[in-house]
Amino acid sequence: MAFHVIVGAGALGTSLALQLADAGTEVRIVTRSGGGPEHPSVERVRADATDATELTRIAHGAAVLYNCANPPSYELWEQHWPPLAASLLEAAERTGAVLAIGGNLYGYGPVDGPIHRDLPLAAADHKGRLRARMWEQALARHEAGAVRVTEVRASDYMGCMNPKGSYPEFYADQARARRRVFTFADPDQAHSVAYVPDVARTLAAVATDERAWGLGWHVPSPEARTVRGMVDDMARAFGVGRPSVTKVPRPLLRAAFRFSPFLREVGELLYQWDAPYVVDASVTTEVFGVEATPWEEIVRATAAGLDARARAARAGAPAGSS
Repeated sequence: MAFHVIVGAGALGTSLALQLADAGTEVRIVTRSGGGPEHPSVERVRADATDATELTRIAHGAAVLYNCANPPSYELWEQHWPPLAASLLEAAERTGAVLAIGGNLYGYGPVDGPIHRDLPLAAADHKGRLRARMWEQALARHEAGAVRVTEVRASDYMGCMNPKGSYPEFYADQARARRRVFTFADPDQAHSVAYVPDVARTLAAVATDERAWGLGWHVPSPEARTVRGMVDDMARAFGVGRPSVTKVPRPLLRAAFRFSPFLREVGELLYQWDAPYVVDASVTTEVFGVEATPWEEIVRATAAGLDARARAARAGAPAGSS
């Protein structure tokens, strides 16, 4: 029986593994630590996925090889991504598995209007150029007939993630604690988010459908909301008062760039929050029938997950992701 191999056991890899396993697919999940979700149909493998020979051995006989990995910090992208992407591409070529990539929208750079998949990959920052280059290299091998590839591109993740993984989640957690929420950009600009299970569902759908191969696909998102609106909705779900939302003054943020490589990297992406950042995934829904989870359901699930994580932290035990 064909099985699927997932590289990475973060929010996306974990959600995808559980969805596939629950649907009856045998899953092999690969991480440096050998971690991942516990499920009778999920085999957890400890390996360095940048080793193409070892990854090829692990993926031998697999129908799909998923890239759900992500370097731990923006500063490490240029160092960590190229060897990992090259290894995944080589392993897919050697085994004949479809390479399904979990991506983002960085490659487009700043755009006017909704972000649709026919836009050029025209990023100016190094992270966006890197993501675009990774896709272009994979696509070139696809067009040469060496491998079958597809990519899903999601906006900022929403949900309760382990480890913590996004600004929307951070804002939600701050709403739970009734703290003042600080944002680096305009809190009143509409911004699309992607619910992690929806990202996983989209990735699973495109991986096994030949109509998807050789193309990028956007993850359906609920109606875009402002940071202020997200915080208000999460506060209501937690049953707490509305926190205040404060934008960090840009001169103060720029001054911090000198001392924080991470903040310098964040600064390159503020265009995503300084203006409307709205995803158009209508083609994905039309072709594959994947629709975004309603926002109200996302809010309830995220609130429940964050509450559970807080209780587990107080009890000294780990909590899962939602």
